Amino acid sequence: MNKIFNLFNLSQKIDYKTEVLSGLTVALALVPEAVAFALIAGLSPLTGLYAAFVMGLVTSILGGRPGMISGATGAVAIVLVTLAKSHGVEYIFAAVVLAGIIQISAGFLKLGKLMRLVPHPVIFGFVNGLAIIIFTSQLSQFKDATGSWLTGMPLYIILGLVLVTMLIIWGLPKLTKAIPSSLVAILVVFGLVVIFNIDTRTVGDIASIKGGFPPFHFPKVPFNIESILIIAPYAGIMAAVGLIESLLTLNIIDEITETRGRGNKEAVAQGTANILSGLFSGMGGCAMIGQSLINISSGARARVSGIVAAVMLLVFIMFGSGLIEKMPMAALTGVMIMVAIGTFEWASLKTFNRMPKSDIFVMVLVTLVTVFLHNLALAVIVGIVIAALVFAWDNATRIRVKSHLHDDGAKHYEILGPLFFASVTKFNEKFDVLNDPDIIILDFADSRIADMSAIEAVNKLTERYLKVGKKIEMQHLSSDCIKLLQNAEEIIKVNILEDPKYKVAANKMA
Repeated sequence: MNKIFNLFNLSQKIDYKTEVLSGLTVALALVPEAVAFALIAGLSPLTGLYAAFVMGLVTSILGGRPGMISGATGAVAIVLVTLAKSHGVEYIFAAVVLAGIIQISAGFLKLGKLMRLVPHPVIFGFVNGLAIIIFTSQLSQFKDATGSWLTGMPLYIILGLVLVTMLIIWGLPKLTKAIPSSLVAILVVFGLVVIFNIDTRTVGDIASIKGGFPPFHFPKVPFNIESILIIAPYAGIMAAVGLIESLLTLNIIDEITETRGRGNKEAVAQGTANILSGLFSGMGGCAMIGQSLINISSGARARVSGIVAAVMLLVFIMFGSGLIEKMPMAALTGVMIMVAIGTFEWASLKTFNRMPKSDIFVMVLVTLVTVFLHNLALAVIVGIVIAALVFAWDNATRIRVKSHLHDDGAKHYEILGPLFFASVTKFNEKFDVLNDPDIIILDFADSRIADMSAIEAVNKLTERYLKVGKKIEMQHLSSDCIKLLQNAEEIIKVNILEDPKYKVAANKMA
């Protein structure tokens, strides 16, 4: 029973009014997003709406981050465009199911902890890029059907309605937080449009959202190796993109709420949701940072809001499509612009003159890749790779060697800094093989042998000294270094004459 209570956060005090109103706000914001992303992928609007319902419901119940919203996303839509054009919607459903299986496997293998490898500049760049994408995606509402910018009265009308929406969202919390300001803004603008019969674009102008309960069916694709080879690349990329975006969103919500979500549990929930999405005629998806921030900023902290959002979205599809299709896009545009403003890490701009130039470069690069390529997974991977290379370079330049002679004539080399692939060149330059005495001591008290390149560097150094009749002893090796060297004996010969078992040698200093 306690597990059931914990599953729905029923053991904690929940403000049900806030949760329900936040969920309703999110449901209204999900409609145009789901429709737009489905159209981007070349699919029916209902495919995106069904995905938003299934993803939102399953992840809200099973996910590792209460309050986070999942649904159909642009990142996933972009991955599926080519497959939709070449093989059709049934292959999309099959790819979504396979992506879900991959994500569940990642969760059970506890790969969620790999998010620890994402540096803070990468997260800043990802968030800022996403904020810019959210903002720029709203600019299409200021264009007509031909793609030209609106002018005259149509422009003034949508600008006015958007500004009213933004003003309410900004100002209402200063007066009261009893009702989510985004919901009030949407309802006020909706009322203004209806009462004054204002001619402006509505949700129904994008596409019809009328439909029934998501139909269950197995994807109608041949169950053979050829089909798997067709969908596997798309499923793999979709799984990676979905997990990266979901786990980064989880980390962002963690920071805002000062709580901690469970990454591996979220990966399993995302995978389960994608499998069911593919079986219930949805295009799949992942966590949505915009809608998640709407939910959190409205005061939601439990699973109830996400469940309400998903259920209300289905209600809109089945029973309220006529009303929702009259919703002015200006109201939803204003909400999303405020989300973009709230998402952008303005504090990151203050770091330009205070943080290392390499971190600034990584942050800006990730932002640019996110904005211009709309590939969130690639942006994060590029950022991690560059940050890792910068880290390796910095540590490679920090290796130092101090030397002094013992009373017995042996020369003592004290290694300072990690010995690994990037630092071996500098390491090799620190020794005077021809002029050194017959006995050399390498002291690793303030260093460690980190990888195969380091082992090979030590091996080559001992060979260089052996050629001129001299020998090396190694001191103060840590237990992990000793194990690494012992394992390496199977592959290469590590020439350490005085310490064949790689135990710490006795200190020869007087």
